[in-house]
Amino acid sequence: MTQDMLKTNPLFYRLSLAATCLALCVIVLGAYVRLSDAGLGCPDWPGCYGKILAPTAEHEIHQANEAFPHRPVETDKAWKEMAHRYLASLLGLLILALAVIAIKNRKQADQAVWLPLLLFIVVCFQGALGMWTVTLLLKPAIVTLHLLGGMLTLGLLSWLTLSQKIPESKRLAASAFTKRWASFALLIVCCQIALGGWTSTNYVALHCWDLPTCQGQWLPPTDFAEGFRIWRGLGVDYEGGVLSLEAGTAVHLTHRLGALITLLVTGILIMLLWHISRALALLLGVVLAIQITLGLLNIILVLPLVIAVAHNGGAAFLLITLVAVNRKLVHDTGNSHA
Repeated sequence: MTQDMLKTNPLFYRLSLAATCLALCVIVLGAYVRLSDAGLGCPDWPGCYGKILAPTAEHEIHQANEAFPHRPVETDKAWKEMAHRYLASLLGLLILALAVIAIKNRKQADQAVWLPLLLFIVVCFQGALGMWTVTLLLKPAIVTLHLLGGMLTLGLLSWLTLSQKIPESKRLAASAFTKRWASFALLIVCCQIALGGWTSTNYVALHCWDLPTCQGQWLPPTDFAEGFRIWRGLGVDYEGGVLSLEAGTAVHLTHRLGALITLLVTGILIMLLWHISRALALLLGVVLAIQITLGLLNIILVLPLVIAVAHNGGAAFLLITLVAVNRKLVHDTGNSHA
């Protein structure tokens, strides 16, 4: 690694890269926990049935069942949930270390300070959302926010890491239109991730079980007002979903429409990038194609767990790729066309 590519503290770069990779793992593991119905594998927080480790011994399980009779112990689900919490806690510690180093080296000209501090605030809020996910019984608004918080953490960490990896001298000149379109594509993907989160947390991924129609119709009965009702009060257990068929169909169809818009907007960006960097255009094209394919396979194969988890991971990779594109491009003031 050359000195031009890495101007900040080497330890800071390595920590930011490790935190980025770990954030991706936390997102994928979180998707696995949610999609395997283990989101309430531990009915309390931050422990699991009042313990640091999930109960496994017979006497521990007996005590846990007595203390939480409404949620009998399922050891495999409890360990999935706790593994996710352990990794998320490790990620929080890495981000804390980044913030400490940033403050310590704040007088160095090339040391990022505000972004590590923002990341620390975001990851603290993520911890609170993780707690509310359990205590509010998988409320879709909270679980979706938790997903978006994880994606925001990943995006910010990716930007922080790439900012050190890609110096100004290695950025690619692009027109103002291309720069704006890259930002627009990133926004569209973020909106689509939010729609995907809402679809998943409301358990409506299979409300349209055919392609390209939905329930054998182009426009089946829908209830958008109910489907996108954000808050439903407290005390409701949302595990398995509570939406009617019409409301769930509205959510699913909106996610499908979002996928088409994402394909169109990102496809145009790929064409714009082709004249600037074919390698970058090909990378974005491959990631987009894989993500669209995984989405289609979820319907065709009736939501197999491995494909559903991979679809969540694909969204994270698409986010990272678009962050990289936006970081790589710089406005060419001397060139007005893409």
